[in-house]
Amino acid sequence: MLKVFLSSWALLLGILLLMIGNGLQGTLMGVRGSIEGFSTFELSVVTSAYFLGFLGGSQLTPGFIRRVGHVRVFAALASFISAALILYPALTYPWAWIALRVLIGFCFSGVYVTAESWLNNAASNDTRGQTLSLYMIMQMAGIVISQMLLNVADPAGFILFIIPSVLVSISFAPILLSVVPTPAFDSTRSMSLKQLYTHSPLGFTGMLVLGGVFAAQFGMSSVYATQIGLSLPQISLFISLIFVGAMVLQYPIGWLSDRMDRRVLIFWVASIGGAASLLAWMFGPNFYVLLASGFVLGGMTNPLYSLLIAYTNDYLDVEDMAAASGGLIFVNGLGAIGGPVITGWLMTTYGGSGFWLFISLLMLMMAAYAAYRMTRRPSAYADEDDYDAVPYATISPASTLVAVEAAQEYYVDAAEEMAEEEDKPQNMSGTS
Repeated sequence: MLKVFLSSWALLLGILLLMIGNGLQGTLMGVRGSIEGFSTFELSVVTSAYFLGFLGGSQLTPGFIRRVGHVRVFAALASFISAALILYPALTYPWAWIALRVLIGFCFSGVYVTAESWLNNAASNDTRGQTLSLYMIMQMAGIVISQMLLNVADPAGFILFIIPSVLVSISFAPILLSVVPTPAFDSTRSMSLKQLYTHSPLGFTGMLVLGGVFAAQFGMSSVYATQIGLSLPQISLFISLIFVGAMVLQYPIGWLSDRMDRRVLIFWVASIGGAASLLAWMFGPNFYVLLASGFVLGGMTNPLYSLLIAYTNDYLDVEDMAAASGGLIFVNGLGAIGGPVITGWLMTTYGGSGFWLFISLLMLMMAAYAAYRMTRRPSAYADEDDYDAVPYATISPASTLVAVEAAQEYYVDAAEEMAEEEDKPQNMSGTS
């Protein structure tokens, strides 16, 4: 992995800076919005607007790249991000923030598509899995670092908006000056949502539900923390532990994924995440319970994204894996758009506890559906005692279509290698 890092460090550094900027502005919206007197529901719509823009950018940016190239698209979108971040404290109206969040979500998605394209182009078949892992680490590390920056200035002022603007501007340099050549951008043939659901009802439904959970977790946690009266250092620690949990528990869950029926693992991971949310719902005012619940929830929800993709691939032919990427991203994006709005409504109706109520219901619904699907379909594994599935690839819910397609390329390569290994004994016995 060190060799992979050394060959792509400039790209990874740029991505780290982008994630610090995005993580800081995401949390700051909830804190500053409360200071400005925005209602919880208004802030939920502001949060939802980001994911609406993000989904739009994920769908439209590839066309921009094919027309004008990676460098122009990256520079233009990143410039818009930097400008929009400065405008937040100058236009403190809900309608203005909603418009800015759509714009900034669109631009961040486009920037990630461009950066991920470069990163994927720098990886070989042998290093793609390690590259995806490093990318996920940089994403999570960036969000954790950003929460620490929340304490360096008064959120009622301008400084905390200037910092992410500067970080995003600086991130241009290591990415655009990288020696990695500009990649060609090819379109992957798509799979309809109906086909995707037919192949994997649990994968389809799980990604939809997880979109709502992740959006609430990423966008509404600071609104919740502010609403229940946590101090700024407490808010930053609470949100940091959500993403620390994601980093720490991603690999143990991935290890289990390669050694047991993935439906069973999805059931348990979703159940544990739901139980942690219920615990916070019942004992939420206790700060230490919040920290523990946040750590466990983050440690369950983020690996679920990779786990659901891996599980879906268990029921796909090798040639269909890449085609499923667009559908998985789109379904997840739809859930992400609706999640914050429903969370905001519940928090308005039931108070701050509505945040945990929403997440616990979704996680337990996913667990229940996983258990139901186990009664409707046999396992994808021929031998229940020999789980020889394609190895799990680490990927973050904050990734775009390009990263998911890169993960699918990893799965295709691994599946083909496994098929070749299975054919070798037969070929040898046929020639002896």
